[in-house]
Amino acid sequence: MKHKQAIAFTLTAAAIHLGLHDFCRHCLALWWESSKKNECPECREKWEGFPKVNILLRDAVEKLFSDVVQRRREEIQANPKIAHSLLAFQRHGDEQASRGTMPVGQRRGGGFFSGVLTALNCVAVMLLVYHWSSREAEHDLLVHKPVTKWTSDEVIIWLENLGPWASLYKEHFLREKVNGRLLIMLGDEELSRRPYSIENHTHRKAVLAELERVKALGVKPPQNLWEYKAVNAGKSLFLLYALKSSPRLTILYLYLFDYTDSFLPFMHTCCPVQRTEQEEDDILTKAQPTNPSWKQWTEFLVKYVLLPYQLIAEFAWDWLAVHYWTSRFIIVNAMLLSVLEGCALWRLWARSELRTLPQRMWSHFWKVSTQGFAVVIFWPVIPQFVCNCLFYWALYFNPIINIDLVVQQVLRPETQVP
Repeated sequence: MKHKQAIAFTLTAAAIHLGLHDFCRHCLALWWESSKKNECPECREKWEGFPKVNILLRDAVEKLFSDVVQRRREEIQANPKIAHSLLAFQRHGDEQASRGTMPVGQRRGGGFFSGVLTALNCVAVMLLVYHWSSREAEHDLLVHKPVTKWTSDEVIIWLENLGPWASLYKEHFLREKVNGRLLIMLGDEELSRRPYSIENHTHRKAVLAELERVKALGVKPPQNLWEYKAVNAGKSLFLLYALKSSPRLTILYLYLFDYTDSFLPFMHTCCPVQRTEQEEDDILTKAQPTNPSWKQWTEFLVKYVLLPYQLIAEFAWDWLAVHYWTSRFIIVNAMLLSVLEGCALWRLWARSELRTLPQRMWSHFWKVSTQGFAVVIFWPVIPQFVCNCLFYWALYFNPIINIDLVVQQVLRPETQVP
C-alpha cells in the first residue's frame, strides 16, 4: 500500500495524498473501514479533514498505465466488499465536510481572514447604525407625528409618497398651504373641485382611501422599509431573520396571524393580478388589497413550496425604485439562500437520506419556535443599539457570509467522488 503499490492498485486513477505518503483510494478506504482511524497506514500520523487527491500522481498513472488502470477498475467494481468500503469512506468524507473540518494550514489561514472580515463587518455595521440613527428623525417623523400637527410641507411629503401620479396635484396643495388639520377635512366633493382639481376618479379615490387610513391611525402609515422599521422595530427584526432561516414557516405565520396587513400586500406584490384595465386601476388595488384569485393562489403555492426565496426576491424587486441598494442586497441574498437550500437537498439525495427529511423539518420547526420564544421573552431588555446592529448585519452583511458558504458547498474537491 505504499507509493509504488498505488500504481498497481489504483481505482479510477485517484491517488490520495497523506503528508509524505500516497495511497490509492480503495486501499485507504479498506484501511479506514477496518481500523476506523484517521491516520496514515504507513507512519500512523493522524490526518485532519478529508485527504485530498494527488492530481499529479493520478494523471501520471492514467497516462503510463492506462491498461492496468482499466483492468483494475473493472475488477474492483465487481468486488462488493471494496464498493461498500468506498461508499462508507465517501460518506465519512461528506460528514467531515458538513462539520466544516479542514486541514490545519487552511484553518489557520481561513481563521485569520475570517477574523479580519468579521472585524471589518462589525465596524461597518456600527457606522451604518450611526448613519441611520442620525437620520431617524427624518425617516420616522410623520409615522410618529399626529396628523393634526402636520405642516404644509409635511402634507406634500405625504402626498408625494402616494406615488408618481400624485405629483400632478402637488402645486395645488402648495398654493393652498394645506396643513394637517385642513387635510383631514377634505372630502370627495372638495378634491374634485377647484383649487385641488383632482378630476381623475381613480386618483381621487386613492387619495381618499389613504386619507382614511391616516384618520384611523392618527399618523402617517409606514410606506417604506425604514418607516416600517421605525414603527415596528421588533416585528421587522423578526421578519428579517425568520424569512432568512425559515421562509415557509414565516409566510405561513403571516397568513395565519397577519393576513390583511402583511400577507395580502406581500402576495399581491409577488403574484400580481393580470389586468386589462387602465394602469390607474392598479393604484386603488394596491391601496386596498383584495382577496387573491385562484390563479394567484396557484402561482403563489407553487413558488411557496419549491422556491420560497424567489417570493422574497420578487417582493424586493418591486421596491427597487424606493430602496435601490437595499433591494439589491435582499435579491442577491435570496438567490444565495436558494442555492444553499438546493445544495442541502442534493446532499440528502446523494446520501440516500431523503427519508430523514420529515424528521429534519420537525427538528427545524422546534428550533425556530424555541428561538422565537426566547426572543419574545428577552426582547424588552435588549438595547435598541443591539437590535439595530443585528438588523443591519442581517440586511447588508449576511449576503457576504452566504457567498462564502455557497463556494464551500459547490466546490468540494476533497469530497467529490472520482
